[in-house]
Amino acid sequence: MERNDIVIGMAGSGGDGVVSAGEILVSAGASEGVHAFMLKSFGPQIRGGESSCRVRLSGKQIQSHGDQVQVLGIFSWNDFKQFRGEMHLNDPVVIVMDSADKTSKDDIPIDEDIDRIIYEVPIAQLAKDKAGTLQAKNMVMLGVLSELFGLPDEGLRDAIRKKFKKKDQEVIDSNLKAMEAGATYVRDEIDKTDEVKFSFTPAEPKVLMEGNEAFAYGALYAGCRFSAGYPITPSSEIMEWMGRELPKYDGTMLQSEDELAAIGMVIGAAFAGKKAMTATSGAGISLMSEQIGLASMAELPLVIMNVQRTGPSTGIPTKTEQADLQQALYGTHGDANRVVIAPADVEDCFDVAVQAFYISEKYQIPVIVLSDQYLGQRKETFDQDALFQSDNGFMKTIKREVPTGEDLEDYKRFKFTESGVSPMAYPGIEKGMYQAAGLEHGEHGLPTSDVDMHAKMTEKRFRKNKVIAEELNFVRFYGPEDAEVGVIGWGSSKGAIKEAIQRLNDDGYPVSAAVPQILMPFPQEKLEKYLEPLNTVYVAEMSYSGQFYKYLKGFLRFGDRELKKYARSGAAPFDVSEIYNTVKQEFE
Repeated sequence: MERNDIVIGMAGSGGDGVVSAGEILVSAGASEGVHAFMLKSFGPQIRGGESSCRVRLSGKQIQSHGDQVQVLGIFSWNDFKQFRGEMHLNDPVVIVMDSADKTSKDDIPIDEDIDRIIYEVPIAQLAKDKAGTLQAKNMVMLGVLSELFGLPDEGLRDAIRKKFKKKDQEVIDSNLKAMEAGATYVRDEIDKTDEVKFSFTPAEPKVLMEGNEAFAYGALYAGCRFSAGYPITPSSEIMEWMGRELPKYDGTMLQSEDELAAIGMVIGAAFAGKKAMTATSGAGISLMSEQIGLASMAELPLVIMNVQRTGPSTGIPTKTEQADLQQALYGTHGDANRVVIAPADVEDCFDVAVQAFYISEKYQIPVIVLSDQYLGQRKETFDQDALFQSDNGFMKTIKREVPTGEDLEDYKRFKFTESGVSPMAYPGIEKGMYQAAGLEHGEHGLPTSDVDMHAKMTEKRFRKNKVIAEELNFVRFYGPEDAEVGVIGWGSSKGAIKEAIQRLNDDGYPVSAAVPQILMPFPQEKLEKYLEPLNTVYVAEMSYSGQFYKYLKGFLRFGDRELKKYARSGAAPFDVSEIYNTVKQEFE
C-alpha cells in the first residue's frame, strides 16, 4: 500500500548512531522536497546510554511527529524499553531488527495485542564486513529501510556525503558501502510481506532546522550582539551556535560560571547599549528570577529564552514539558513587569526571536520566550521563502529610542510618558548618565522611598502593557468560525492541535482551535471573541497541574460554557490522535 505519510522510529544505544541516522533521513527528505520532521530522545545520562528518534516523512504539509510509528528499526530491544512509553506503535507495526539481538519473539517488549511483521537482518555483521566497523550499523539500517519502504534513496546518499564532508573520502565511501550493503541484503534475502511503501514526488529542496538553531538565527538577524549563558539541557545548542557565529558579526558570547552570572552579564550589556540575550531552562530561570526583577525595575531590554524540560528540580533533562508557564508569568518578587511569548514550531522560533528583540528594545522590558525540548531539539522542514515571512506578518527590527539633545538638558531617564517608555541613554552619551539600580526611583533615577512616587512608577512600568497588547496580540485560529466545540492550547502543542482539528473537520466534526503566541500581556479581546459561538472548550497542555487552564480562567469569562481541562504531565509530546480522540467524545 503506497502512502505519502510515513512515521519511522529507531532505538538503540548511544553508540549505534540512532540520532545520526535520523538526521540523515530527514536531511534526505528535505533535499528531495519532502516535508520532514524528526523527534529525538535520550536517556538522562551525560554520555552513552540509550537513544531513539522518530522521523516523519510526508508529501503534504505536516505540523507534528504524527501518531503511531508504522516502521520500527531496532538495534537493541533492551534500549527500546526506555522509550516504549513515548513511542506508540501502529497495529500492525513493521519491525526491522538486528539479528545479533537474541531477544526471543515472545520477549519482545511491545504490547502483545499489536500485530507485528518482523524482518531480521544481520546489521552488525554487514557493517563489519562491508565498512570494516560496527559504527556503520546505522548506515546499514538506512539501506534496509530505504529499500524496504521506498525512502528517498539518492537523497540519502547525498545526505551521507554532506554528513561526512569534513572526513576523508574513505570514510564517506565506507558509509555509502554500508548503506548499499543493507539495500542489497533486502533485494537478495528478504521477501517483503508488509504493505508499507512511501510514495513521494520530488520537489524544490526545503530548509531543515532545529528550533534552537532557528531561534539563534533570528536573534542574530534581530541585531543581538551579546549573549551569555551556562550550558544546560536542552538549551545548550543556542549558546554553542552563538559562540560560533556571533564573533563573525562583531558580537560576543560568554560562557559564565552559572546562570546568575549569565543574566548579570546580559543586564550589563543591555545597560551599555547592546541587544543582549541568554538561553537556559527552567532551573536556570529559577536562579535568574531576582535579576529579572532588576531588569523590570531598571526598564532594561533583554531577551531570555527558556527551553523547558521535564521538572521539577533536575527532573528529566532530555524530555519536554509545558510546566514553566507560571514561573515565566510571575516568577520573581514584587510587581515585576515582563512580556512572555511562546513559539509554536521551528520556523516560528526565528520569527519569535525577531519579535522578542523588537518588544524588548522598543518597550525597554525583559522578554521571556517559552520554548521546550520538543520544539528546541526537533528538526523540521519549511519552504525556503518562509524564513522572513511570519504568520502574523510581523518581521521588524528596531533600534532603541535614545534621548535627544533637548531631553539631555535635564535628562530624566524614567520620565513619565503616555506610553510608559522613556528615552534610554547608554554610557558615552554626554549628559546621559543615570542610576540604573534595583531601588525604586524618581524620574531622574535617584532612589526614593516615597509612597506616591512608587505608585506612579509602578503604573508607568505597567502602562506599557496596554500599548504592547494593541500592537502585538497574535493568536492563531483553526477550524470554522461558527464551531460549537473549541480547543485552546499554547506553544509546541500547536502542531498536534492543528492536525487534530483538520482531521476532525475532515470527518465532519465542527471544531475550532485558538493558539495565542503572546501570553503576557494576555490577548483577552481576541480570545473572548473566539469564545462567543462555543458551548464547550477544551484546554490542552502538557502540565499536570493545568497551569494554562488556571491562567485562562483568570482572564476569560466562560459563563455557561463547559470548560474541560486536558492536562497531563510531559516527557512525551501530544500525539494528534490524543487530541482527536479526546475532542471527538463530545459528538458521541
